[in-house]
Amino acid sequence: MEFLTLNTGAKMPLEGFGVFQIPDPTQCEQVVYDAIRTGYRLLDTAAAYMNEEALGRGVARAIADGLTTRAELFITTKVWVQDQKNEETAYEAVKASLKKLHMDYVDLVLLHQPMGDYFAAYRGIEKAYKDGLTKAIGVANFYPAILTNFCENVEIIPAVNQVELHPFFVQQKAIENMKAYGVVPQAWGPLAEGKHGIFTDPHLTQIGKKYGKSAAQVVLRWNAQRGVSIIPKSVHIERMEQNIDIWDFHLTDEEMAEIASKDLGHSEIVKHDDPGFVKALCGMNIH
Repeated sequence: MEFLTLNTGAKMPLEGFGVFQIPDPTQCEQVVYDAIRTGYRLLDTAAAYMNEEALGRGVARAIADGLTTRAELFITTKVWVQDQKNEETAYEAVKASLKKLHMDYVDLVLLHQPMGDYFAAYRGIEKAYKDGLTKAIGVANFYPAILTNFCENVEIIPAVNQVELHPFFVQQKAIENMKAYGVVPQAWGPLAEGKHGIFTDPHLTQIGKKYGKSAAQVVLRWNAQRGVSIIPKSVHIERMEQNIDIWDFHLTDEEMAEIASKDLGHSEIVKHDDPGFVKALCGMNIH
């Protein structure tokens, strides 16, 4: 496994495991346990995923069974829009997440969306950082202009910006903007949530044959190789094992460019520029 150094000095695994869309608590607990057993040490959840408790139980089981230690793990959670009203609501949301996770601290807290009073909410997670409730703080889904304005006006520069990044939505200029501020880019949906025939794409498959890898492994390696942290998700152990088995080959510059040429220049998963989409997220209450 390779690591990235955050602006706090903390080391974050370049690849982790996400639990988005695993709402069943029993399944989520087992999947987290299996992911740790497979070798993942970065685990990504969120208040809005409604599975923080299950992730916490999976982690506790793995530690009790001697598979890992808390110090070896990097746990991320996120404050939802409902709690991005002001400094106090965001700070209390971090405390609520810790209670659900049964942890004294997490390694990273993100604001989940650039919605609500996200400047005030960020001050709340800045306070959580200063109080030792989290080792680092950051944001998610902050597009370049929003992130630039944000970084120019906050006390603590975000350590991470988690956004959609895959060959069909490359966002190279956004990544360059993040890196200019010392913000680590992290990809949600690094496999495009299975869209665009990504697992059977002839070109990706052909590149994979050269290295004895699948199209999915090629895509994950492509993002990692350009310095993007990745958090793929799967409930199947075989896929977990395949997704983490990307560290024994290196794509050429030509292959990197060929993969990036698939870029559509926009998302086909979310619509952050659609007022209706934004309104829906602002109206989504999780408690």
